This record gives sequence, C-alpha cells and structure tokens, in this order.
Amino acid sequence: MKMIHLLIALLLGLGLGLGYSWMISPVTYVDASPDILRADFKDQYRSVIAASYASTHDLGRTRARLELLGDTNPGGELNAQAQRMVAAGESPEAIQPITQLAQDLQQGFASIPVTSTSTAIIATSSPANTPNAVASVTTAPTKIPLATATPVTLDATAESSTTDTPTPAPTTSFAQTALIPLASSTFAPRPTFTAMPPPGKPFELIDQETVCEPAAQPGLMKFILTDKRRKQIPGIEIIVTWDEGEDHFFTGFKPELGNGYADFVMQADTIYSVRVVEGGASIPNISAPICKDSNGVEYIGGWLLTFQQP
Repeated sequence: MKMIHLLIALLLGLGLGLGYSWMISPVTYVDASPDILRADFKDQYRSVIAASYASTHDLGRTRARLELLGDTNPGGELNAQAQRMVAAGESPEAIQPITQLAQDLQQGFASIPVTSTSTAIIATSSPANTPNAVASVTTAPTKIPLATATPVTLDATAESSTTDTPTPAPTTSFAQTALIPLASSTFAPRPTFTAMPPPGKPFELIDQETVCEPAAQPGLMKFILTDKRRKQIPGIEIIVTWDEGEDHFFTGFKPELGNGYADFVMQADTIYSVRVVEGGASIPNISAPICKDSNGVEYIGGWLLTFQQP
C-alpha cells in the first residue's frame, strides 16, 4: 500500500512539475545565439544580412555575421537558400542579394555596382571685369557666396583755392568685404544631368557552340552569362519556352561550374525559345542537335550558349 502511495506521489509531482515548466513559467530564451535558430528562421536571418550587405558592401562585417549561424560553408548555404526561394516562387528582387553575396564570398571581395550620378553646372558673375567662374555643385539648392564691394570716399579739400592751382579731384577706392553667403533665387543652380550607362545592360549572344560529348547528359543546354570584362554574373533569370510549357531558372546555382552558369535539359524533337530576362535577348528555334560517336552511332548532343553585356 505504501508503494502505491509513493508511486502516486511521484506521478503527481512529475505532472505538477511539467505543468509549471510548460504552462505557468516556460523557458524564455534571451540573447540566444543565431546558430540555435530553426532552419526557416536562419533563412530569414541570411536574407536580412544579404539586404544589409547590398547597401553597405562591407564584406568583412557580413562574413562575421554569417559566422554566427555556425554554417561550415556560408556560400553554399546561401546558394541552397536561393534555390529554395526559386522553388517557392519568390521574386528575383528578393533572390538577387542572396546570390550576389554568395558570389562575393566565393571571390573574396565586394562587387560594388555602378550607380548613376548627376551634376549641375552654374556660372556666377564676377564684380570686376574678369572671366566668369564655373563651379560644379550638386543638384540640391545651395547658398552661393557673393563678393560685394563697399565704396569708401576720401575727404576732399573743403575750401577752394584762391589761386589758379587746380584742386585735385576727389578719389574713390574700394575695400573688399568678407564673402557672405546670400540666398538668391536669381542664382539658383541649374542642374545638368550627365548621361551614364545603367548598371544592367542588355545581354547579347556572342557564341553558340554545339556540344557533342557521349559521356555528357543528353540534350543538356548550358548557359554562361558574363559582363563586358568576362566576369560571370549570378542571379540572372533565363526563360525557356516550348509548345507544352516554359521554365524559369537563374544563373549562379551551381557555383562549382561558375557563378554565371545555368543549364536546362532539352527533349528530342522539341523546339525551344530562350530569353534572358534582363535586356530581352531572345534566341528562337533551338532544338537538341544530333551527334555521332566514333562508331557512327547517333546520340543527342547539347548546346553551350554564351551571353555577354556589351
């Protein structure tokens, strides 16, 4: 009987303890390390880091933040997250910072995009007979310092001379005062915008090569996208369409083959059209080529399409 009472007491104590720790006063984590987060929260953490990096381009600080997640290969985790985002149908604008950060981590330096700037040219008139001065300012309204001249009149002889000696005429001199910034709508800056190329130029097809390799995957169409310096670019969307449907994918998901690499598997007797979203470069009427091996046996080959920004 005593054993039953003891067992009931133990079970009751266990139940009360669990109820208190789970319902009344559960464990609260404060200032927890990011490496203990769930996988979906880690993805959100990487997205925030990538968005911050896109603004600051501080690769050292970004690398230190990613190390808090405890990933053995931060660049690989970023590429894997980008693939999950594509599969989930997220926008290219959300995927681009992830792939760009993965590329910069691999190459070891920040890729700072080209940004357009505007300048304004104004001409200020000189108080003397001097050439106009040209100043380069920003387009924001600016108070323009002007030079003013203060006349100072010297005292002349008060009494006229009784002789025929001519009286010297009064002379006038000017003393320069300090430059005083004056706001005047008359001299408001007139902005002149300098035309600069946008960061994303259209891609042009510079090479289309037939790939006949018996050991390669049949019908594999490979893409390489580079800038004008032949540097491969990740995160560029490519659309392949055919009569029965279409497929969207991005460069940079296979960094071991190149940051600007992507591929697509063609089917025999199917005609495809390829379009690079940025710039609208379109290649119609593409089908899997037929190759022959050394024994004359036919097999399905592939393509290597190389696009480059001019």
